[in-house]
Amino acid sequence: MNDDTREKRWQDHFPRSLPRYVLLACLALAVVSLGVVLMPARPPEPADPPFSEQARAAALADTVRLKDAGSQLGTAKQDGSKDSSAGSTDGPSAGAGNPAIERTVTLLTTQAQALLAPGESPADAASAAAADSGRATPPAPATSSATTAPSVSGQTSAGQSSAGQSSAGQSSAGATAAPLPSTAAGLVAALADSGNQRLADAAVADGGIARLLAAVGTAQLLQATALAAGTGTAAPAVDVAAPRLSGTCPSPSATPQSGAAESSAGQPGPGQSSAGQSAAAAGLGGALAAVVRTEAQTIYGYQVALPRLGGAAAKSAAEELARHDALLGGAELLSRLHCSTVPPREAGYTLGQSFLASPAAGLGSLEAAALPPYGDLVALSEGETRQWAIAALLGAGKRAVLWGTDPGALPGLDPATLPGLEPTTPPSQPAN
Repeated sequence: MNDDTREKRWQDHFPRSLPRYVLLACLALAVVSLGVVLMPARPPEPADPPFSEQARAAALADTVRLKDAGSQLGTAKQDGSKDSSAGSTDGPSAGAGNPAIERTVTLLTTQAQALLAPGESPADAASAAAADSGRATPPAPATSSATTAPSVSGQTSAGQSSAGQSSAGQSSAGATAAPLPSTAAGLVAALADSGNQRLADAAVADGGIARLLAAVGTAQLLQATALAAGTGTAAPAVDVAAPRLSGTCPSPSATPQSGAAESSAGQPGPGQSSAGQSAAAAGLGGALAAVVRTEAQTIYGYQVALPRLGGAAAKSAAEELARHDALLGGAELLSRLHCSTVPPREAGYTLGQSFLASPAAGLGSLEAAALPPYGDLVALSEGETRQWAIAALLGAGKRAVLWGTDPGALPGLDPATLPGLEPTTPPSQPAN
């Protein structure tokens, strides 16, 4: 009886209490919702920029900082007592007014302008370099770009060499703090390190940035040698090992592929349409053909110049002629590897009277003329082909300097193609 009474009372009470229960539930739901609103979700972490952009930004920061170091070193007061008492390795010529230091600053200024992104100003680059003051010198380079992984992103790149090494370097933001180089020897070492790192990054960057980085790295290595000679300091090792080339076209009917397909023995690269593959193949084949023709003409020039030279110049010309024979063979082999047509060798080429009158200067002009074709090959290839082109670009720059021709601040790259960068005429450029 009591149970029936309690059940009847609950049934009578529930309809009257239902609005109260609904109100309490709504209030609870509102409180929960308010708590969710007041606790903002964690914003997504910004995606890392592409490796090529990281490499460009790192190159710009290093170049600006090296330029600042050179400017400080070039305007420093000479202190003979400091050199004698502190045991400095820099001679008195390493102080203010040294032409080698001034040329270094000029070269780095031009390179910094070339490395600016669209819409980026030199002031922005200077501020970024100042904020990145923890990186006075780039990480120590490996012995060749063929086995050096990029140090900018800290990850393995798909365009890396067959060694497949992951990056051993650090990003520029995480490098160990160090002051700017304050001596000529320190600037030489930092300039060489930066040049080597630029070439290593060029081996895996996207085409246009790869050519720019290769040009910057080549010029920095060459200028490090010139700065060492101009300041009486130890010269750095300036060399990049080229990969060993071997193989043939995958099949007689194979269509030439771009450098992105090198690792798959001529198979189409991932994500490429047939039209894209054909355009890339045509570009790569054309770049290789241009290198073949350039090397053949250069060999002919050396053959003409050799009997007109004497002493050490004749010996150097004979050595460089052998190197060009190897370069021509390598370019022809790469053409066959990419199933491209190898241009036939011509019997001879026309050389001006200025070449016959001054064969050493003429050889320098021939070496400088080889820089743009190698720069194009860097941009249009990947993998071993690009590594071979980077090594050849540096070699051509070294030989141009050997014969008295200045390859400029951006070897293999026309400054007129870069927005905001006025073309400059290198000093003491010999006429052909």
